[in-house]
Amino acid sequence: MTRLPAAIAERAPSLLVLLGAWEGAAWFAHSRLFPGPGTVLATLADETINGDLLYHLGITLARVAVAFALAMTIGSAIGIAMARSRAIDALLDSWVVLFLNLPALVLAVLLYVWLGLTEAAAIGAVTLSKLPTVVVTLREGARALDADLAAMAKSFRLSAWRTLRHVTLPQLSPFFVIASRTGLALIWKIVLVVELLGRPDGIGYAIQVFFQLFDIKRLIAYSLAFVAVVLAIEWGILQPFERRLARWRR
Repeated sequence: MTRLPAAIAERAPSLLVLLGAWEGAAWFAHSRLFPGPGTVLATLADETINGDLLYHLGITLARVAVAFALAMTIGSAIGIAMARSRAIDALLDSWVVLFLNLPALVLAVLLYVWLGLTEAAAIGAVTLSKLPTVVVTLREGARALDADLAAMAKSFRLSAWRTLRHVTLPQLSPFFVIASRTGLALIWKIVLVVELLGRPDGIGYAIQVFFQLFDIKRLIAYSLAFVAVVLAIEWGILQPFERRLARWRR
């Protein structure tokens, strides 16, 4: 997270332009249904102080973390296995295509019907929605591995662990990063839908309540809080991690 302040400073001018445009549009609209950034930020501060925002945000982030970890772990293993074995690829390819094209909303509704309005159903729907994109990304990455490097490792009689660490994983690292970045962007959106449909807490649930009350300032404030956390993860963790993985190319 050491690079987070620098990342924010680099993007500050663009963010200020966005805030200025938002303030101008709110002034022009002059409606409680389109609050300005000052009103939304004040609401954000109030909700943070009284604890409601932090509670719902923590619940949603926990769901995102669990679903993300499951999708990345299982999806990476399946994707690499499909790249290494034609039999496994032929067996699972149709399943991957099916889940790639099955809407997350349908998965969420089906799992809620089958498993009830439970945490397992919510996490399962989010994981299954993200899993196929991880599988496809890592499968293509494993297929693109340099055969000459693998042959070199074999000729130098490197152990399986050293080959994995020094030859295979460095080549797969860009694909892991891509899967992580797209996964984070996709999972948090799906989590909100799942929470809106059938959970009694979380940012998605809170947004549903605010929508029913036409409380736009709180709706935007809760959304911005979650977006801010996701941006912090992107700038403070994923981008530095990507640069660290790519050092071997230099």
